[in-house]
Amino acid sequence: MEKVQLVQQEALKQVESCTTMDELQQARITYLGKKGPVQELMMLMKDLSAEEKPTFGQEVNQCKQAIANAIEEKQKILEVSAMSEKLEKEKIDITLAGYEPTLGTLHPLSMISQEIEDLFIGMGYEVAEGPEVELDLYNFERANIPADHPARDMQDTFYINAEELLRTHTTAIQTRQLENAKGQLPVKVICPGKVYRRDDDDATHSHQFTQVEGLVVGENITLADLKGTLKFMADRMFGEGREIRFRPSYFQFTEPSVEVDVTCHICGGKGCSVCKGTGWIEILGAGMVHPNVLEMAGFDSKKCSGFAFGAGIERIAMLKYGIDDIRNFYINDVRFLKTFNRFD
Repeated sequence: MEKVQLVQQEALKQVESCTTMDELQQARITYLGKKGPVQELMMLMKDLSAEEKPTFGQEVNQCKQAIANAIEEKQKILEVSAMSEKLEKEKIDITLAGYEPTLGTLHPLSMISQEIEDLFIGMGYEVAEGPEVELDLYNFERANIPADHPARDMQDTFYINAEELLRTHTTAIQTRQLENAKGQLPVKVICPGKVYRRDDDDATHSHQFTQVEGLVVGENITLADLKGTLKFMADRMFGEGREIRFRPSYFQFTEPSVEVDVTCHICGGKGCSVCKGTGWIEILGAGMVHPNVLEMAGFDSKKCSGFAFGAGIERIAMLKYGIDDIRNFYINDVRFLKTFNRFD
């Protein structure tokens, strides 16, 4: 009986001193394993009398159960301790400022394009797109620019082959839309996209740039409708109170054709260095759709009419934000792009 008590005391003391789960597992093996002291006590029963065996066996079983209970309780304590330690290591101090992620912004040309699209969608226009590698048919022929027309020299571009080229204007989208309409009225589309011309790159020219063109075809469409539309666009893009003026011009796909100026948004029309003292800034070209363009698309030019306009998105952005070099839009300088983080 003294040996049983001694083994139990030593085992409980050993279990109590364990500080890790590995130490506790080792104590379990040491005292309750097949070669442990508790098993050795059980083997002593063969030397006892029949009267002593039940009492001794009961004492050994109680010893074994006491050790097992102590190990189980110690395991619970160690598990709680381990969890508390883990939580302490992984806790987050919510009083500290978080790490602000670096977010990109829309490209300024994308912002201007979206702003114009939203403006015209609000007036009932549809946004139309087309291929950048375009057929000569839609880029020139259907825009009233036949193969021998001198106006082609003004839009010298990159040819893929005799029939395909990189489009020189998004008028090609308009001619496709007119064809798709199959003579049905009305047609109201806004056509943004990238275009290409064989220009030498400098502060105001680029071999690639982005355009946005508008087209309306219906009954009794006049220059007054065009002027009202462009006045609304100027107010929204450059601020309320802009005045616009038409100057006679020439485009192959419109007749009559006009250059459109808007009062300078810097000086309000009084004259400054930006507008070169004139009070006006040229923003786009426009005009009434040429009857030939309508007839080639299957419309009766005697029963319907329309207007079209086209502007360079880079030019609008340069005027709106005071940018003096078109190349800034294409060099991917993050410092430049970060200044355009919102719609105005």
